[in-house]
Amino acid sequence: MASYEKEQERLQRLLEETLSDDLETNDAEVPFDESDIDESDHEEVTEHSSDSEQDIDNADENNDNYQMTGPSFIAKDNTYWKKHKPPRTAIRTRQENIIKRLPGPTQSTRLLKRPSEMWNHFFTEEILSETVMCINLFIEKIKTKYTRERDANETDVTEIRALLGLIYMAGIMKGNKLNLEDLRRKDGYGIEIFYLTMSLQRFRFLLRNINFDNVETRLERRALDKLPPIRKIFDLFVSHCVKGYQHSEFVTIDEMLPAFRGRCDFRQYMPKKPTKYGIKLFALCDAKMFYTSNLEVYVGTQPEGIYKVSNASEDVVTRMCSHISGSGRNVTMDNWFMSIPLVDKLQINFKLTSYGTIKKNRRGLPLQFTKPVPRPPHSSMFGFRPNCTLVSYLPIKNKNILLVSSYHKEYEIDESTNNLNKPVMITDYNKTKGGVDTVDKLCASYNCARGTRRWPMVVYYLMLNIGDINSQVFFCANNPTINILRRNFLRDLANDLIKPHSAARACLTGLPRILKLRLRKKSQA
Repeated sequence: MASYEKEQERLQRLLEETLSDDLETNDAEVPFDESDIDESDHEEVTEHSSDSEQDIDNADENNDNYQMTGPSFIAKDNTYWKKHKPPRTAIRTRQENIIKRLPGPTQSTRLLKRPSEMWNHFFTEEILSETVMCINLFIEKIKTKYTRERDANETDVTEIRALLGLIYMAGIMKGNKLNLEDLRRKDGYGIEIFYLTMSLQRFRFLLRNINFDNVETRLERRALDKLPPIRKIFDLFVSHCVKGYQHSEFVTIDEMLPAFRGRCDFRQYMPKKPTKYGIKLFALCDAKMFYTSNLEVYVGTQPEGIYKVSNASEDVVTRMCSHISGSGRNVTMDNWFMSIPLVDKLQINFKLTSYGTIKKNRRGLPLQFTKPVPRPPHSSMFGFRPNCTLVSYLPIKNKNILLVSSYHKEYEIDESTNNLNKPVMITDYNKTKGGVDTVDKLCASYNCARGTRRWPMVVYYLMLNIGDINSQVFFCANNPTINILRRNFLRDLANDLIKPHSAARACLTGLPRILKLRLRKKSQA
């Protein structure tokens, strides 16, 4: 692995375009979906904290039961940990962390060159056609409410691509929270591409009526699934993410929480997250290139049927890692996911190593580690099993970091940490733990999500954000000689999506002559 300082410099360059000032919300999208009244208003409080430091109970510091006697530490469930590294019995090289396929795009994506070609891998013709069909079904249902028939015209794939291009363009210009009328101003303060591509009335109409399923059959599907409004589109998108890229040696599993405060049966309240209220998703990302390959929406307890799965942390991790099983990679996770049985399961059944912080109340941990005797700050204590290593590190007085790893087999101290004397296990964890957090920052830097009261749109906006990040990962891998900033990549992508619709609009009768000339000039650029 590269040094910690180099990794931080690379992250800083990647995020250098992020602006710190957020814009106030002025224009919230108003849904035009009668099915929203069926949504119950409920939120679940999740006390998920990824803090690695845990307090030491001072009342138990001098308990004689915690003294380190004998060659082993013994947990309450009789799990044995050796004080010293067991001798190596095998002569052959260990099979863990031997990557058989080089990281990068797969055979189906390595020849893609244009931003729009890479984006089309995630939002395929099938996904867009399904979206258009569902929108037109909904338009047909509400068409009678409009006095003029032309105000409720059906849409097509070209127009939806242009709509998504404008949504991306608003994110580039930090205008996703601006009033739509301000985006379209013609006095020099607006963005020209908006009023050239689509009328304000049409843009609002499409945003209000965008759907991803047949509303007429939604109640039937809701009896088996809490995610029917976007289930098909979401599963197709995730399947394309899984197939598009080979991860590097290190992947990260963590939670995402896109902001949402509307009506939703599985809305989450997570006080440790910046947004606090939102839709929780589990994500698996590459810890080096920040490619997101797997997503799962947390919807609580599903009804009986094909979508009912366990929400235990161990089961979530095994589902998220199913597509990299047997690849020899390492999985980094925080203390909400980590447990001793999970480490064993990933190594034995999935041929994957793992490391991460662990809660002190997990089974299999000796009392000497969870309630250690007084030690000086920056000191470490190790425990060894045949397939994993446990470390207790005290960064300051009365703070304890517990970390378990099946990747590390030695009690090594990172000399680059100087007087801090951090174990290599902890410095390696610090290098790889931020994969999902970095994707969150990249999503926030040019966020395309507009204000909405419909939770399916929140999930869809997240898909759009992740789709453009993954597309740029492809672009950088397939065009190694081109160094492109993310805002320029997004601008090229948005223009590619908008151009076919703009060219068709330039041929319409009834448009002002100046508008037509400007459209033709931009379509030829």
